[in-house]
Amino acid sequence: MTQPLRLYELTGADDSCRFSPYCWRIRLALAHKGLPVETVAWRFHEKEAIAFSGQGKVPVLVDGDQCVSDSWTIAEYLDRQYPERPALVGDASLKATTRFINQWVADSVHPALARLILPDVHGVLDEADQDYFKRTREAAFGVSLEALAGQRETSLQAFRDILKPLRSTLAVQDYLAGEAPAYADHIVFRRLSVGADRQCPGVAGPGRSHHRLVRADARRLRWRCAPGTRGSRAVGRCRA
Repeated sequence: MTQPLRLYELTGADDSCRFSPYCWRIRLALAHKGLPVETVAWRFHEKEAIAFSGQGKVPVLVDGDQCVSDSWTIAEYLDRQYPERPALVGDASLKATTRFINQWVADSVHPALARLILPDVHGVLDEADQDYFKRTREAAFGVSLEALAGQRETSLQAFRDILKPLRSTLAVQDYLAGEAPAYADHIVFRRLSVGADRQCPGVAGPGRSHHRLVRADARRLRWRCAPGTRGSRAVGRCRA
């Protein structure tokens, strides 16, 4: 590797507000591997900026002449491309468990948390993204963002109920992956730390987290990001 990897991340109106959990799990994965990365802010209406990836969503990772999209695919790529560095998904047994956690978060945790935070996320978006976001999310959930905002207490209890297996597991072990964090922990970490991010103060999270990873995972990894700028886009360099 002769140059830092480049990671395209979803952002709000403020370039520093990087709120996508799918992008953040890749930031954590890169820190886990100890790989330097240059991050590029991207918004929903900027499809042409990532057209080279052959699709229209982030995260997108560029590694030399390699381009990889989808967070799970990127994690697998990093393990395959950099096997000498700490593993993310590990052996077949851990990979199978991590795949289950990835799917559980996507099918259960993400929809429940989305009902809590979508109205706030809409408020921190660039104006050019707000109509698209409102239209697509209301279609997906079958309810208006205004109605979701009025259902917060009910949604909060439902979200807490979904996390019961997670709390039970972490009552007897430090990490989902065992004695040290792995990609399974990074998947859950960012999903539960939403609302605690000082870069996105307009997005309220689910309240006090029941998940020790929010503090311990970041502390163990000791990843740091130093923001900079390049043209009209925010660029950050993260290192382990």
